[in-house]
Amino acid sequence: MCVGRLAGILANHRGRPGAVRKNARKGSSKGTGGHSRKRLEGKGPTPKAEDRTYHPAYQRKKERVAAEKRTAGPKLRASLLPAEGNELVAGRNPVYEAVQSGIPYERVFLVSSMTNDDRVSDVARQAMANGTPIVDVTRGELDKMTGGQVHQGIAIEVPPHPYVSLDDLVERGYDSDRPGLIVALDSVTDPHNLGAVMRSAAAFRADGVLIPARRSASVNATVWKVSAGAAARIPVARETNLVRSLKELQKQGYFVVGLAGDADADVADVDLADVPLVLVTGSEGGGLSRLVRETCDVIASIPIDGDTESLNASVATGIALYNIDHKRAAL
Repeated sequence: MCVGRLAGILANHRGRPGAVRKNARKGSSKGTGGHSRKRLEGKGPTPKAEDRTYHPAYQRKKERVAAEKRTAGPKLRASLLPAEGNELVAGRNPVYEAVQSGIPYERVFLVSSMTNDDRVSDVARQAMANGTPIVDVTRGELDKMTGGQVHQGIAIEVPPHPYVSLDDLVERGYDSDRPGLIVALDSVTDPHNLGAVMRSAAAFRADGVLIPARRSASVNATVWKVSAGAAARIPVARETNLVRSLKELQKQGYFVVGLAGDADADVADVDLADVPLVLVTGSEGGGLSRLVRETCDVIASIPIDGDTESLNASVATGIALYNIDHKRAAL
């Protein structure tokens, strides 16, 4: 290409904007002010559907919250709350049995429409005679106070259960016309089972129930209800160490019988009706603990159908107590 032609091409390129050479100087240049960076950061996690005002789930949430508020109703009056440590015993039979037994109670909570029931009227009359306050409540208030339990329009506020000592149970055996009989529960944590055991213990004339202070159900409102008033008649001793308590009872002449499904001896064949007895029932899932089992003088079982895995702790205790009581009645 000749020099003249090349010079002409270069001249034409210099006339175009795209051919203009930009400043090649390196260094800082005018930025975007951070706009691009904000776009890259995004808007955060996507809100839940029920939190987006345009989503149908938002309206459903509003309706659900409104329904819960309507159901909850007004807050419970502070004057209706039990004192710290106190509990409520609710239901016509449990309340009536408790009051008849002479248990101390601090207040009676009563739905006025229930006063036509004879048992409720008796409780109200005794409360008035003793100067115990009777608090008029609505059914909704009593629902909240009892946590939704079946209260049948009446409840009483009772102080913490008055546990007795192990010596008290032994003393009751000495004062009886029969050899001593104590029911011990090894880590039974279900209050329904404890209440049912107390009911059986009262029915078959045991001197009391022994429970450990830890890893065990305590006597609470549920136990009162399940026991159908037996909690007011049968004393409960709560000791720190169950094994130590069993050994102490053995020193005082008691024979310790443990219940276990895998034992070879049949509880009906254990003929110990004429000696003081401790009947030990294990926990709902694990049965007798190793140390308690080793402490027992004999381990006995209740024969059941092979297709049934095991008996409930309270049911097994009731059957064993019946056997003991039946044999002692024949003496």
